[in-house]
Amino acid sequence: MGDHNGKGAAADPQTPPTPTATIGTIDTTGNASATSLNVTDTDTQGTRSPGASTLDLERDVRPESEEERVTQTQQQQDDDEQNDAPPSVTDSSAPSTGIEADVFDYDDDDAYAESTSTSYLTSIASDIRRGIEENGRLYAAYGMHKAWLPIDDAELDRNDLQHCKLTLLLENKLFIAPICDNPQNILDLGTGSGIWAMDVADTYPSASVIGVDLAPTQPSMIPPNVHFEIDDIEKDWLYPRNHFDFIHGRELIMAIRDWPRLIRQAYDHLKPGGYLQLCGSYPAFQSDDGTLPQDSAYIAMGQIFFDMSERVGASGREPRNWKRYLEEAGYEDVVERVYKVPTNPWPKDPRLKKVGAFELEHFREGIANVFARGYTEILGGDPVYFQVLLAKAREEVTNRAMHSWVPFYYVYGRKPERVY
Repeated sequence: MGDHNGKGAAADPQTPPTPTATIGTIDTTGNASATSLNVTDTDTQGTRSPGASTLDLERDVRPESEEERVTQTQQQQDDDEQNDAPPSVTDSSAPSTGIEADVFDYDDDDAYAESTSTSYLTSIASDIRRGIEENGRLYAAYGMHKAWLPIDDAELDRNDLQHCKLTLLLENKLFIAPICDNPQNILDLGTGSGIWAMDVADTYPSASVIGVDLAPTQPSMIPPNVHFEIDDIEKDWLYPRNHFDFIHGRELIMAIRDWPRLIRQAYDHLKPGGYLQLCGSYPAFQSDDGTLPQDSAYIAMGQIFFDMSERVGASGREPRNWKRYLEEAGYEDVVERVYKVPTNPWPKDPRLKKVGAFELEHFREGIANVFARGYTEILGGDPVYFQVLLAKAREEVTNRAMHSWVPFYYVYGRKPERVY
């Protein structure tokens, strides 16, 4: 599932600049860089069964009446229709620049953020809109593969919270790819609550923005230049080729089985000179000063995510491969940046402190709850053990003496102006 006021690198935010802080990033060309960030408050063919068992019927040799022939013909047609019907981490490429820790009164637990929930669209068929309910959560009913993230209000709140956190992380910008000043067509993959698509539509009134996802979880009141579609982005796309100025995908958690194919499809549907940007977390939790012990329950939770994602064929380790996939697909000027996201409000810098508050809420009340279903259904784990581990991880992550952070990858590339 993907995610109002920011812009990409090509267009500066309209709000006046505020004091900036610096967070370390890594460019995979090998050059460490520093990004200035403003402080703001603000994705069977049915096989015929072996068939009903053949019945040897004893019949009289007398001629059949017309009524008997009609009855037997109808029975044979019904049998034929029934038979033909289909059956019902620790080795992450991490930034080297440290974040200065603040000195805390550890009884102070403020600085939590709120997010807003969104309503379902009302114009979509009810069977898709309702989704599938399991263990008190709603999941998408559409798509090639089973959805592992829910689509209910609690998940949409998590989605909006992530949007606020990542917009703050990027200097109140919505992306970092240097797209053109006046894009005409933008595609948001795994749009989720639609908040990113709506914000980018407000930022670029000239653009027609499409948000696509497996479920209609977007609000009904939206900017006039954005619309939402239900589709599975792992299938063949029906959009025109050479059409989009910018394609964006964020936090497609356990959703993509074949990243090279998705990246090639994006290439085909981008205009020459258009950009693809992918971004997502890589939950190999770590610290620069050794305050996160390696036997931490928090680290164990990250490993559970990797185990689950690999078991379903949608590996959570793929963000480290995105840069290579883009280069192999023919993109030019491919850039990878890895940001440090503090896991609680431990940094001294006010902006990073707020980013950490967002991330703490995200873990404690959002994504950790999603792990429970995957741990039992995918890994076959003991739910009681998981709840004990989760309680311990939630306690650890509130400790601001533990200066942990999670890598967040941004990768973008440009389709060549001339494609041979």
